[in-house]
Amino acid sequence: MFIQTLITEPIHFFRIVVIVIFSITLHELAHGWAAMSQGDNTPQQTGHLTLNPVVHMGKESIIFLCLMGIAWGQMPVNPSKFRSGKLGNILVSAAGPLSNLALAILFTVLLKLFNLSGLLSVEFFYLAARINLTLFLFNLLPIPPLDGFHVFSEIFPQLKPLQYTQFGLFAMMLLFIIPGFGRGIGGIADLFIRSALSM
Repeated sequence: MFIQTLITEPIHFFRIVVIVIFSITLHELAHGWAAMSQGDNTPQQTGHLTLNPVVHMGKESIIFLCLMGIAWGQMPVNPSKFRSGKLGNILVSAAGPLSNLALAILFTVLLKLFNLSGLLSVEFFYLAARINLTLFLFNLLPIPPLDGFHVFSEIFPQLKPLQYTQFGLFAMMLLFIIPGFGRGIGGIADLFIRSALSM
C-alpha cells in the first residue's frame, strides 16, 4: 500500500501527496473556468471556484490518496447551460486534462532551467511533470466517467449510450487489474519528459 511509503520514503510520500492534490485541484478548476466561459455559472453557484482541495476532492479522496495513492475530484457543471452543447462539452471536458498537460510542460521547463536542492529539487520537478503527464494521458482514455469519454462521445455520438451502462466501471477495474498498466502509462510519460529534456 502507498501509505507504507510514509515510513520508507517520507519525503517522496509528501511530494506525491502535495503534487497530486495541487494538480487535481487545478484540473477541476480548469473544468469550472471553462464551464463559466461557456455560460454555465454552476461552478460559482456551488462554491467550487476555490483553491480549497477539500471542495474539489472531498475528504474521502484525500484519505484514499494517502492510503492507496489513488485520488479523484469533481466539478459540478450543467451542460444544458452551455451556449453550444457539443462544442461546450468538448471544451469543458478537455480543459481538465489540458491543465495537467500545461503543468507538465511548466515543470519540465523548470526542470530544464533550474538545478535546485531540497524539497523543490530536480526530483520534485521531474515527479511533478511525470504525475501531470500521467494524469493527462489517463484522463484522455475514452472510458466513462473520464474526460476523454466526454470528448470522444461528442465526436462519435454512438459512444454516448455507454455512459449509462456498467462498461465504465468494468473497464476502470480492468485497467487497475492489468499488470503493468500504471507502469506503462508512467513509462510513456517518462519517454516524453526525457525527450523534451534532450532537445
